[in-house]
Amino acid sequence: MSTAQSINFDEIIAIVKETARLFCDDAAAAHITVKGRSDYVTEVDMTVQRILCEKLAARYPDIQFMGEEKDNRMIDFDRPVWILDPVDGTTNLIHRFPVSCISLALAERHETVAGVIYNPWHDELFFAQKGRGAFLNGRAIHVSASDVLADSLVSVGTSPYSHELSDTVFRQMKNVFLRAQDIRRLGSAAIDLCYVACGRADAYFEQYLKPWDFAAGMLILTEAGGTVTDYEGNPLTPDRPRDVLASNGRIHEELIQTLKL
Repeated sequence: MSTAQSINFDEIIAIVKETARLFCDDAAAAHITVKGRSDYVTEVDMTVQRILCEKLAARYPDIQFMGEEKDNRMIDFDRPVWILDPVDGTTNLIHRFPVSCISLALAERHETVAGVIYNPWHDELFFAQKGRGAFLNGRAIHVSASDVLADSLVSVGTSPYSHELSDTVFRQMKNVFLRAQDIRRLGSAAIDLCYVACGRADAYFEQYLKPWDFAAGMLILTEAGGTVTDYEGNPLTPDRPRDVLASNGRIHEELIQTLKL
């Protein structure tokens, strides 16, 4: 039996939703530490991670914990591991721009087997288990039916922590923009992936995302019928940073070719 089969995900979802109330703490969101260029952590990030780490360890002590705000060098991806982004969209949170979420994945043997993403601003809970479909607030979701890039809305990421990539990033954005209906920039990779999963967007791409950025959303999207690869079309694993290209599957090859221009 896999680790995921032994977990009460209703309980996990309840813990995530309860912890997300901290997003409404204006004082905590305003308590900011600068980690690097365009890279910030707030008291909300730290408190959400601490609470979830403690509660998950109390219930499932044999599962490792990987979090954005900790040293993860000892993680062994051959064993089960939680992968947490306590606030995906921290810059949005700082500005009270209501696009941020908690993203929690469970990985086994280098593969995501469960994902929970909760956006408290809109009370939207996305969930998937491998082989069991994807859901938004308990209702099954599916990717869009757009067949060509010209009919598609594409979310983009600017790789804000890697300004040395900006020339490449904005060239690719322009090439996609000129061939798509339009582009969007939300500022949360996890939410971008979920929006493709439920058909609000047709694709999303961003360079050099960390495992906590995409591990949960990748599974939710694939369980909704979509495709997630790197920019060359290779499959992803949640054990290292990757370039992420996600789509409804129908326009995936067209996007790969467009990103190469």
